[in-house]
Amino acid sequence: MNDAAQGSVAALRELEGRYAMPTYPRAPVEFVRGEGATLWDADGRAYVDLFSGLSVHNAGNCHPRIVAAISEQAATLGGTSNLFYSQPAMELTERLVESSLGGRAFLCNSGAEANECAIKLVRRHAHRRGIDRPEIVVLDQAFHGRTLAALAATPRLAREDLFGPLPAGFVPVPRDDPEALAAAIGADTAAVMLEPIQGESGVHPIADDVLIAAREACGQAGALLVFDEIQTGMGRTGTLWAHEQGPVAPDVMTAAKALGGGLPVGACVTAPVVGEGLTLGEHGSTFAGGPICARAALAALDVIADPAVLANVGERETQLRDQLGSDPAVAGIRGRGLMIGIALAAGVDAGAVAAEALARGVVVNAPNPETIRLLPPLTIDAADLGEGLARLRGALDAAG
Repeated sequence: MNDAAQGSVAALRELEGRYAMPTYPRAPVEFVRGEGATLWDADGRAYVDLFSGLSVHNAGNCHPRIVAAISEQAATLGGTSNLFYSQPAMELTERLVESSLGGRAFLCNSGAEANECAIKLVRRHAHRRGIDRPEIVVLDQAFHGRTLAALAATPRLAREDLFGPLPAGFVPVPRDDPEALAAAIGADTAAVMLEPIQGESGVHPIADDVLIAAREACGQAGALLVFDEIQTGMGRTGTLWAHEQGPVAPDVMTAAKALGGGLPVGACVTAPVVGEGLTLGEHGSTFAGGPICARAALAALDVIADPAVLANVGERETQLRDQLGSDPAVAGIRGRGLMIGIALAAGVDAGAVAAEALARGVVVNAPNPETIRLLPPLTIDAADLGEGLARLRGALDAAG
C-alpha cells in the first residue's frame, strides 16, 4: 500500500474515531471499486473477493444488468411512497411468492426488518388462534438480527444487561437435538424460527432430523415454521432458496442480503396456509419496495436464477473442497454450495489467517477464532476461485 492509500485509510480512521460509533472492527483497507469477483483498494491493488460483502453481492460486484436497472430507474423515478402503486414493487412480490412459498410477500429494507415482520406475523397468527402470550422457539447459536425482537431471538447476543428488558416469549433449544426441540413446542407456541444453515456461528447446517422434528411438531401444535433465508437464500447453496434442497418447506421465509443486488432490500414471504398475513394498518415501511431497490432486486433474481449460475455453485463447491481439503491447517469443511465454513486445526487462529489473507490479496471472514467463512460470488469462475484459494492456502500455511 502506497503513502496515498495509507493516508486515505488514516484519514478515514480519524473521521471514524471522531464521529462514528465504534461498532465495527474494520480492516485497514478502503475498497473503492469492484467488478465480478475482484475488488480494488485505494492504491489500485486487486483482491480476490471470497466474501461478497457478507453474501450481499451474490451476482458479483457491479453486475452490469443490476447496474443498468438501478441507473435506468434512478433517472426515471425514485419513488412516491407505498400510498401509490409501483410496478417494480408489485412485480417483485410476484417473483418472490411464485419462486418460493406461494402465498403473500411484504417488502422491507433489511434482514432484521424481514425477521421483525415474521415475528409480528406469527404472533398475530397465534392471537387469532386464541394464544394470549405466544412463544417462538429458536435454536442456540442462531443469528436473526440486531433490532430488539430479532436480538431476543438470537440467544448468544440477547444481553439483558446491555439492552434489557428484551421482548419476552423466545424459547432457545440446542441446534442439534430434535427431541429437545419437539419437547419445547406446546400449546403456546406461535412458531419455530431457524436458519437452514447458521451463518454467523461459523456455517453450521441444521440436520435433517431437526428440520423434520420442527415441521412435524409445528403441524401438531398448529404453529408456523419460519426459515430465515437471509444468508442461505438467493442461490447461495445452489438452489434459489436453501429449503428447496431440504426435507421440509417452511410456512414463512425471510430474505434479504443478496436480494437487492447490493441495495437494501428485504422480504417476508408466506405460504397460503398463513392467509393474507398482516393486513391494513398492522405493518408498514416508508422506503420498502421503492422502485430503485425493487428494480435492482428483480435484476438480481434474473441473474441468480439462471440455471448456469446455480450449476456453477455446485462446481465451485467441489473445486473448493478439493483445493482446501488436504491442507494441514484445515480440520474440516462445513456448509453447502458456496456457503462454506473452514474449521481450522488446533492452534491456528482465524483472525490471523483472515489478516494474512487480506495482506496476500484475498478477502475472507473470520466469524470466530476457529473458523474461516467463505461466501464467494456465485458467478466466480474456476480461475478466480483457484487464485483466491491459492492465496488463502498461503495464509493458512503462514498462520499455521
